[in-house]
Amino acid sequence: MTTVIAVDLGGTNLRAALVGSDATVLAHGIVPTPNTGPSGKVITAAIVARIEALLASPEGWEAAAIGVASAGPLDLARGWVVDSPNIAFPVVEIVGPLRERFGLPVTLINDARAGVLGERWAGAARGSDNVAYVTLSTGIGGGAVVNGRLLLGVNGNAGEIGHIPVDTRYNLVCGCGFAGHWEAYASAKNIPGFFAAWREAADVCRVAFDAGSTRAIFEAAREEEPVALAFMEALGEVNARGVSAVIVAYNPEVIVLDGPLALYYGDLVIRHMEPYIDRYLPLPRIVVSDLAGQAPLLGAAAYALEAR
Repeated sequence: MTTVIAVDLGGTNLRAALVGSDATVLAHGIVPTPNTGPSGKVITAAIVARIEALLASPEGWEAAAIGVASAGPLDLARGWVVDSPNIAFPVVEIVGPLRERFGLPVTLINDARAGVLGERWAGAARGSDNVAYVTLSTGIGGGAVVNGRLLLGVNGNAGEIGHIPVDTRYNLVCGCGFAGHWEAYASAKNIPGFFAAWREAADVCRVAFDAGSTRAIFEAAREEEPVALAFMEALGEVNARGVSAVIVAYNPEVIVLDGPLALYYGDLVIRHMEPYIDRYLPLPRIVVSDLAGQAPLLGAAAYALEAR
């Protein structure tokens, strides 16, 4: 069995795993993504350390390649992560330093594009040639396979669905600097800000839960607290605008939701979103990932195996 190193660089966590060509995760580790230091080299160093730890394991595994999935945007020509709104540094060099340190082929792919590959390889989209993947995490990202082909775009950034415009009422500013983007409203990081704007517009004076916590908002909605439920309708409309755009752009037969919000609260997300989704095209099947957050890792491994 061929084995590869897979890395998932997110805004919150850095994961690394040794993955077999049968999609088995043989070893796995996770650390917080560095967010302080003089430059993005601190993240590169953290990735090197995670890979070294995997290769130094008592089992003596050897890797044939390294696949890195990262929050974007990416500069594939240079092998860098550049100006990511969810990573603390403007540039993180990936491909060159890893190739030099380990002497292995290195591939770089956006984490959400990796996610759709992971779901198609080993998850909820197995057997499907038309898949859209939506991750609801620190940010919002997406990936699509259309007629069996992964969509990448000129720089590997096709599928940046978190930056689909979904609102002109509140005009919340996204981490990228533009207003009205889906990510500015419905990502785990930004939901409390959307709640605050919605609360002011709706003239809601009293809130019986921690309005600064995304988890608290969703837990209150699960307990059918009236203010939380009313906000979930507003959030559902925003999510539906984003998903409606995904449907008409990619015409998928299945949409897989992933990321912490989907994994913990996917039932609430779907319930409050689905009634507002446009029916211009038939509604695809919408499911929550069953890969326990490992779709980007598995996708990074699949991409590295394909490219080596």
